[in-house]
Amino acid sequence: MLRTTWLMPCLLLSLAMTAFSARCQDSNWGLFKQNYLSQDGRIIDHENGDISHSEGQGYGMLLAVVNDDPATFEKVWRWTRNTLLRPSLWLFAWRYDPHERKVTDDNNASDGDTLIAWALLLAGNKWHDESYLTASENIQDAIINCLVIEQDSRTLLLPGLTGFTKDDGYIINPSYFVFPAWESFWRQRHNDIWLKLKRSSLELLTKARFGKSQLPSDWIFVKNSGEVMPAANWPARFSYDAIRIPLYLSLSDAQQHSMENFRHFWAGYTRNDTPAWVDVSDNERASYPMSGGILAVRDLTMGDYPQMETSLRSGEGYYLSALHMLSLFAASLKTH
Repeated sequence: MLRTTWLMPCLLLSLAMTAFSARCQDSNWGLFKQNYLSQDGRIIDHENGDISHSEGQGYGMLLAVVNDDPATFEKVWRWTRNTLLRPSLWLFAWRYDPHERKVTDDNNASDGDTLIAWALLLAGNKWHDESYLTASENIQDAIINCLVIEQDSRTLLLPGLTGFTKDDGYIINPSYFVFPAWESFWRQRHNDIWLKLKRSSLELLTKARFGKSQLPSDWIFVKNSGEVMPAANWPARFSYDAIRIPLYLSLSDAQQHSMENFRHFWAGYTRNDTPAWVDVSDNERASYPMSGGILAVRDLTMGDYPQMETSLRSGEGYYLSALHMLSLFAASLKTH
């Protein structure tokens, strides 16, 4: 018997996806598949030697649901399951290299795991497929058991199984906070760990407002004492990772004040002169402006829906194209 615990927000999301797909499937989605989807279901990162990531597979699956394309969803999921899944854990290796024809790093990435689980949940409910729901639940349980840690009053999401725990704290990537996925997981099964993770992550974003820009860096370090700072060994930039934070907040029911710092910073620039990144430690800015997918996130966050480019830019790459399409989808939810 199919589950009936998913609540009205999931139904509304499903209806919005159907309406959105009717407008966009033949254009942007067709172009995305043509440019980045292999015949066997692999999302190709042309900018990085044609490798594939668990994150990219998750975006491909999510966009297939948004565009009401069950055949493509199944193809992408089949390749992901057969190639990246670590079945003893129900987490996914993050990197596959087609030149070596194998996984070249079996560490996971929690954003990829989350996106895959969320896409499976939405697909299972949308297309009434119990196997997708079961797989989603297995991944959710693995994320909770292996990647969510509770430290004093904080609940944190590790970016992966290995490499992010230090003696004095934890390395965290706030762009892995896929708030709408956590909300969907909670609505489906009512495990309060997702609400705790959401609450702690919002509090962490409030702390991670660095320098003059008051923006988070792509990677942050959370000390055992609770102090937060840009992580060492990565540029202290609000850049192509952290740009996803306001996108995910826009797709969630998180409080609007969680986005005020992004709006305040971007309001200091005209739309066409907004720098693509900013260093939160010394306020250095990119010498080139936002474009394509990251500009779409800015427009979404600022509420500049009429100015959003409705077509993908050629040569954006799968990642920025995915952000572009998800930003258009989020805008459609707010304007219809």
